[in-house]
Amino acid sequence: MAHIGGKTASEHTLVNYATDLRQFADYLAGRSISEVDQVEPTVLRGYLRELYGWGYARATISRKLSSLRGFFGFLKERGLLDRNPARALRGPAAPRGLPRALSEEAVSRMFEMAAASESPVRDTAVMELLYGCGLRISELVGLRWSDVDLEERWLVVLGKGSKERRVPFGTCAQRALERLGARSGVSEPYVFEGRGGRPLTVRTVHRIVTSLAARCGLEGVTPHVLRHSCATHLVERGASLKFVQEFLGHESLSTTQIYLAVSASWMKESYAAAHPRARVADGE
Repeated sequence: MAHIGGKTASEHTLVNYATDLRQFADYLAGRSISEVDQVEPTVLRGYLRELYGWGYARATISRKLSSLRGFFGFLKERGLLDRNPARALRGPAAPRGLPRALSEEAVSRMFEMAAASESPVRDTAVMELLYGCGLRISELVGLRWSDVDLEERWLVVLGKGSKERRVPFGTCAQRALERLGARSGVSEPYVFEGRGGRPLTVRTVHRIVTSLAARCGLEGVTPHVLRHSCATHLVERGASLKFVQEFLGHESLSTTQIYLAVSASWMKESYAAAHPRARVADGE
């Protein structure tokens, strides 16, 4: 047992504490922050948002925040800091009624796991269509090779209410589908072939996604989370709501507008960074 801040801590707690601080140090290094007195509450809030985007459970994020409070509190007690920047921070809570979206970094890690899985061709193609094309899981398993135009990069998808829509895809998905077709043969009716010529089951696709996420240390990631992530990242990178509505097959634009709420923190940061009147220099 050891003592931290006057409290007794187990070896397991110490290991978690060290891991939490090492992860935060990596985050700071990625943002060229090398001095501890450069850490402001805004930096810590950005870190907490990323932890949530990476898929950590709320309990885990709360523990990591507790580690940071203890660390900065220790530095303040020793006179190395004037204040504890983590003292007033609260852990992030998932907005009620809003879809969860992973960070772009978390999605990239899942693609890396797909490429290194036991079925890399299939798993990468699954990721490309769920995240790259924002397909629903039912749309993915029902997709036929006759619905895929590899040359022009279009999918014809049968969505909710048996409504068809055309979905564009990029060169990454094109390569993934070409490799899948070369392996399974486009003479088969379904893009994702299961047993006996039937399509891959929804349960199998769900298991593929959750397994890839688990290997990245992510919890609660489902195929629909990848669809939400696709939509959120499109909005964050400037896609119009009308395009996202058509792309995802939403019947109402109001359904698509929820992604504006999901991206609210990004919008505020973008405004602060880009608008000439967002910040006024001292003395003006």
